[in-house]
Amino acid sequence: MSDLVTGDAVVLGLHPARLPSRALAIFLDLLVYFTGYVLISVGLAFATASMDSAAQAAVTVASFLLFLVGVPIAVETLSRGRSLGKLACGLRVVRDDGGPVRFRHALVRGALGVVELLITFGTVACIASLVSARGRRLGDVFAGTLVVRERVPTERVMPVPPPPPWLAGRFTGLDLSGVPDGLWLAIRQYLTRMRHLDPQVSVAMAAKLADDLVARTGTPPPPGVPAAAYLAAVVHERQTRDAARAFGRPGAGNGHGHGNGHAYGCLLITSQR
Repeated sequence: MSDLVTGDAVVLGLHPARLPSRALAIFLDLLVYFTGYVLISVGLAFATASMDSAAQAAVTVASFLLFLVGVPIAVETLSRGRSLGKLACGLRVVRDDGGPVRFRHALVRGALGVVELLITFGTVACIASLVSARGRRLGDVFAGTLVVRERVPTERVMPVPPPPPWLAGRFTGLDLSGVPDGLWLAIRQYLTRMRHLDPQVSVAMAAKLADDLVARTGTPPPPGVPAAAYLAAVVHERQTRDAARAFGRPGAGNGHGHGNGHAYGCLLITSQR
């Protein structure tokens, strides 16, 4: 099981989806899309009966691309990674850091899906999924995404504790663009579990994560601020920026950077052994 963290900074107990469930979800999605394509094609055949053969061919190709490429990309973007097939199978597409996918992720997945799923009839996707340790196809690898099985009991949802009130708004000018997703993941996991850690281990981990965060942002915390409080305040600032972007508020800064940072994800596991 993987402890992934969503863009809303909650820890979810999720399993990476494997080939059988993913194949079933894709089959259901394609069934829906092909059905829609056939129905629209029948209507277009009557509507374009008076056109010449070249125009009819252009309309046919455009409708094919719309329903089997454009619609899946739009559905995955608007549903935040849950198409009808994935909804039926209890799956969701998330970013590598556990956050919701956006248009660019869905675009890359959809573009490569034409080759992996349609042109090669799923052969390339099956091979890539079997080879990948987390069952990812090539579209997931290049988009930086992961398909997971959702299992979210209410008691497992643990929000990041808020920062001390006197730190609210202290980091509005902080540049967070260089912070990799792996470091955000480690910080969020630490903040949600620090009360269950040994006090000495907790302090050491907070100091290590704070040092890594300072190295990425180039701005040290104010004097006298505990490392854990500093981490909570910076995560709160990123959440604020993400919310501002999600609701289209102007002036929202860049809340996160990109990078593998996989080693950070093992930090908590190592500390609890």
